[in-house]
Amino acid sequence: MTIADEINRLKKEKNAVILAHYYVNPEVQDIADYIGDSFYLSKVAVELTEQTIVFCGVSFMGESAKVLNPGKTVLMPDASADCAMAHMADTETIKKMREQYEDLAVVCYINSTAELKEHSDVCVTSANAVKIVRAMPNKNIFFIPDRNLAHFVAEQVPEKNFVYNEGYCPVHEKMSVAEIRKAKKMHPEAEVLSHPECPKAVLELSDYIGSTTGIIDYAGKSGSREFIICTENGVRHKLENDYPEKEFYFTETEPVCEDMKIITLEKILHVLKTGENEVRVSDERRENSRKPLERMLELAK
Repeated sequence: MTIADEINRLKKEKNAVILAHYYVNPEVQDIADYIGDSFYLSKVAVELTEQTIVFCGVSFMGESAKVLNPGKTVLMPDASADCAMAHMADTETIKKMREQYEDLAVVCYINSTAELKEHSDVCVTSANAVKIVRAMPNKNIFFIPDRNLAHFVAEQVPEKNFVYNEGYCPVHEKMSVAEIRKAKKMHPEAEVLSHPECPKAVLELSDYIGSTTGIIDYAGKSGSREFIICTENGVRHKLENDYPEKEFYFTETEPVCEDMKIITLEKILHVLKTGENEVRVSDERRENSRKPLERMLELAK
């Protein structure tokens, strides 16, 4: 029996479902029941009937799944898989901003800890941030934790006054303009598709800017046959599987989230067998952080 066979057997036995983000390793994506970006997976999480969720992603994703599914068991294949950006804001600054600005909405990127969500008015993902910020009744927006996504959204919603936080995704922040130009020189017909977590200098070179799912969808619909992908390289697996007739290139220094890559089939099997790495969120924190997540799902409909 292969490890994949054993995982599938245990899934049935334990009434479990596997969710995986596009940035995890290809073999982990292949074993998953649902693969997607943060927005898709947060929507899926509230519709599942299985009792146990194995979340192949980083800690904030498991927390969000638990917050939205308090009666279910959420397991993380590796409890140490984390997102640096998720911690790049603090509750003291949120309190100061609320005192400083009238009519302020604290808009929290889903890539954040449950503690930050707890002090926010609404959550957003890169797929729905523009739509939700536009729908908010507030004039002033304090967008946490990612400054790059905040600046991108601000350009789309000029009627709002944005207050910026200084968080960032280390993987997207390191995207090199020089390497993108080099890739473009090598593949002059290729379109540049970028995630809005990238710095503005990268976005200015792009033909399309959008969430991971947005990038995948755009590549499928575009008449182009070549693309330079400016996001984490785990998305290559989905792109190449869905569009084998097209070519996908990454920068010379490939963007890799090391935390996503530590999730393996062996670790998935281990937590299914043992029930280890269960996500726990206190009742009070769960109740407080659930509201901005549910408001996001409502406004994004």
